[in-house]
Amino acid sequence: MARPASSQGTAEPLVAPRFATFSQKRRAHYDRIAATVTAMPTWSDAYHRRIAAIYRFLVPPGQRVLELGCGQGNLLAALKPAVGVGVDFSAKTLARAAQRHPQLIFIRAEAHQIPLTGPFDVIILSDLVNDLWDVQAVFEQLGRVCQPQTRIIINSYSRVWEQPLRLVRKLGLANPSLDQNWLTSADITGLLSLADFEVVRRWQEVLWPLAIPGLARLANQVLVKIAPLNQLALSNFILARPAGTRALRATEPTVSIIIAARNEAGNVPAIFARTPTLGAHTELIFVEGHSQDGTYEAIAQAIAANPQRPCKLLRQPGEGKGDAVRVGFAAAEGDILMILDADLTMPPEDLPRYYEALRSGKAEFANGVRLVYPMEQEAMRYMNFLGNKFFSLAFSYLLGQPIKDTLCGTKVLWRSDYAQLARNRSYFGDFDPFGDFDLIFGAARMGLKILDLPIRYRERTYGTTNISRWKHGVLLLRMTLFAAGRIKFI
Repeated sequence: MARPASSQGTAEPLVAPRFATFSQKRRAHYDRIAATVTAMPTWSDAYHRRIAAIYRFLVPPGQRVLELGCGQGNLLAALKPAVGVGVDFSAKTLARAAQRHPQLIFIRAEAHQIPLTGPFDVIILSDLVNDLWDVQAVFEQLGRVCQPQTRIIINSYSRVWEQPLRLVRKLGLANPSLDQNWLTSADITGLLSLADFEVVRRWQEVLWPLAIPGLARLANQVLVKIAPLNQLALSNFILARPAGTRALRATEPTVSIIIAARNEAGNVPAIFARTPTLGAHTELIFVEGHSQDGTYEAIAQAIAANPQRPCKLLRQPGEGKGDAVRVGFAAAEGDILMILDADLTMPPEDLPRYYEALRSGKAEFANGVRLVYPMEQEAMRYMNFLGNKFFSLAFSYLLGQPIKDTLCGTKVLWRSDYAQLARNRSYFGDFDPFGDFDLIFGAARMGLKILDLPIRYRERTYGTTNISRWKHGVLLLRMTLFAAGRIKFI
């Protein structure tokens, strides 16, 4: 990983005379800047601190990170990577970078022809696309150092700021620049698509780049998140992932289906009869939660009567579905983790769709949606429906990805992604009794591709719901407000 690649054919842009002139001019420009830069504060320091704070939110410590156009390596170092590799074409800039950050690896090369083998967890292009000869050619290079889980993070200047930036540079308050590309987020999205990458989400940051106490925080953490003020932002951000065949897993995965069961004895036979076998191997993990109707005994009897089905039966140590799901996930051995509600209001026959969504690479977190197809008459009461609609709108805004139904019990994700989510769970806290929000928050922060999958929601045929409409509704509202401060207005 992070080794120079073997000798390869030279890409066409590298032999074009105009590209050579372009590259030499820019290399000389950045060498001059590196030779004259001082430790004195500049107008752009506050901007770079803000950009670094955003990247620290997006990239947890301990990742394998590649930054193209790394400059002096300050952003890369701020992320505390397990392996950090910076690529830049300015020898003098890289000399300063190596002196400042000896723990990182710096390679002198053109972004148009990356001399590395990878793979990396995260690839960063920070304020680079404005300064490239051929943006598409650089994006195509990224495929060589990606894996299905790799995230591409790009931030670029908005053309709204072209004249203000030019003025600041003329006044000597920021480093001078050469002629720039001015690509919109839509332009970059199109070029990523041509290079077989899919945009997970895009948004704006930095409304006020000056370090003015109070004003900078208000503008950059709150106002820039609100339309239409976000259209005046300095920086456009894009989070992307490999698409198509690059996102396809090579082997047939195994599956663990977690079934939290409390007072669901009457549904146990149907769970065994209707739940399909998926992938290379499927295990059913029952987590029984202090039932009063003999649910534990019913599950034990069903397991004994179905020896051909790999099963585990656990007694839940705590309370709430969220606790039960975590217990089940901890015991799971499958590559894909699925949650199936024991009340069977979500038909288990639909689980193959969720499996295929992850297996094909079209999703990394599949979320069930009950609000598309007509429901059976008693499946969801009207106030519950309104509550679900409210939270779906709130979460779509907070997370930057469409979430139509936050409270459907069916959630499906890769076990490897869950392991990372669990390691960083303390960021959001531990007060979700259902487990739905815990998973959605974590998936969004990790930049996973979330896909809503509609189901035909059915009414119960046995037992009663364990949800308290008003008590839990207030708790969910508190969680939404908490999440706003931890994932949106950061």
